[in-house]
Amino acid sequence: TMLPLSLLKAAIGHPMLVELKTGETYNGYLAGCDNWMNIHLKDAICTARDGDRFWKIAEVLVRGNNIKYVRIPEEVILTVPDEDPQALAAQGGGRGGGGGY
Repeated sequence: TMLPLSLLKAAIGHPMLVELKTGETYNGYLAGCDNWMNIHLKDAICTARDGDRFWKIAEVLVRGNNIKYVRIPEEVILTVPDEDPQALAAQGGGRGGGGGY
């Protein structure tokens, strides 16, 4: 199993495509991401939803809840090791942080 945040972190510095729920797309280089899947792209090209207009943007921050999907190069996907979500949960990750007392 591959977790989305691990995949995004492995893709830092690589080109990627981000499509928003509105239909706009951003093609650029992943500069960073956070735990809410907010994505920071550099040297991006924004394409309007109708595909007729384009904008070159030096930097853009895409809010995670607006993302419909991302496309990452296959060579990046192949470098990410499989992870066991149950093992990560046993380490105390996840929501709440109560520690189970």
